[in-house]
Amino acid sequence: MPKHIYETRVRAISGTKLPEVYKKAFALYQNIKKKTKRRPYVRSEFFKKDKIFLEAYWQHLHQKAWKDRYRRVRFFPCGLELVQNTRVSPVSKENPFDRSQILHRFTGITPEKELFRVQIKEEKDTKNKWLMSIFPTNDI
Repeated sequence: MPKHIYETRVRAISGTKLPEVYKKAFALYQNIKKKTKRRPYVRSEFFKKDKIFLEAYWQHLHQKAWKDRYRRVRFFPCGLELVQNTRVSPVSKENPFDRSQILHRFTGITPEKELFRVQIKEEKDTKNKWLMSIFPTNDI
């Protein structure tokens, strides 16, 4: 196992259709959302306990086609665990479309040996970090 990949303990959500998988993932999000009066977030071990805001993930997800949403939302619990617990360095680069942002891309693997990536957008001026995307991948 390459050392730049975080191994999750949480499994990807099982299910055959988007509505059943989405329901489980959104319930997890709602649970996090209940804990704050403002923007829902999780704290990241890698970013020295900084907040990673979650709203942008759902907005980004709704821009995708139904089939792609299913592929992506299955990995929501795995992505959350990775964001919260990883100390593995991501691949970071400046956003080519917006120079005021840095994109951090983490790689993880589920207990079923499925690879996935988590992308976090960091605003350079405010240092705010947003969970943008969680998606399956085949390449290391």
